[in-house]
Amino acid sequence: MAIESSRFCVNRKIAPNLGIDAFFKVVHDLGLTKVELRNDMRGGKVTDHLSHAEVSALAQHYGLEIVTINAVYPFNQPDDALLAKTEGLLKDARGVGAKALVLCPLNDGTPVSPEETVSALQKLAPLFEKYGIEGLVEPLGFPVSSLRSAVQTQALIRDARVPFKLLLDTFHHHLYEKAEEEFESGIDIAGIGLVHLSGVEDDRPTSELTDEERIMISEGDLLNSVSQVRRLEAMGYKGIYAFEPFSTVMESWSEAEIVREIQQSMALLQG
Repeated sequence: MAIESSRFCVNRKIAPNLGIDAFFKVVHDLGLTKVELRNDMRGGKVTDHLSHAEVSALAQHYGLEIVTINAVYPFNQPDDALLAKTEGLLKDARGVGAKALVLCPLNDGTPVSPEETVSALQKLAPLFEKYGIEGLVEPLGFPVSSLRSAVQTQALIRDARVPFKLLLDTFHHHLYEKAEEEFESGIDIAGIGLVHLSGVEDDRPTSELTDEERIMISEGDLLNSVSQVRRLEAMGYKGIYAFEPFSTVMESWSEAEIVREIQQSMALLQG
């Protein structure tokens, strides 16, 4: 596939032991230009101990674009605490120059109706407009998730009449049983704002997979992430692909191993 390297992004989850400066340097040395930051790293803050200005300066120094901050959770239960958390993350996004903020649904087995989700999107949208940040809604494929379908997510965004886009994740697509039957006839490629990539080699039943099984893409990837990407490309997707593995195995990776894993995944996708 002729995917230009400028379309690849690296989520900070791949480097749990690296500070922002070291993480940015690794991505820069790979010849890549895009990163995602997170609010669930060990330090508990998007910027670790750094100020917004310091993170922005580092990004500029390494020639990097901060694509998103991950994530508001659970976006579809917007009480006062959630709204305050969202505004704090929007301030972080604006402060560091991030383009978008990710929204994840409740994922504990509690059902949330489509109407509630639409109402939540409508309640959040003015905050995003206030800060000039794009919203990316990421359905989670876990059986306990309150929003599992990418196609339904796009429908709810349309129903809410908000300018948010879908964040499609190859892991969560694989976990949702009806994803394949819904996808080609129901997905709006133009409404996809970002694609998250990871791989799984663990052959336990799909319904038992967790974030712990998420590694980088390999020849033995049971998610078929390469095939998912090929279909997206054939359907006209021209956006960004972000590597987002989750396994704790990455806590033992050296910088050289991080580089090797990203290069191998890119080679499989570009082959």
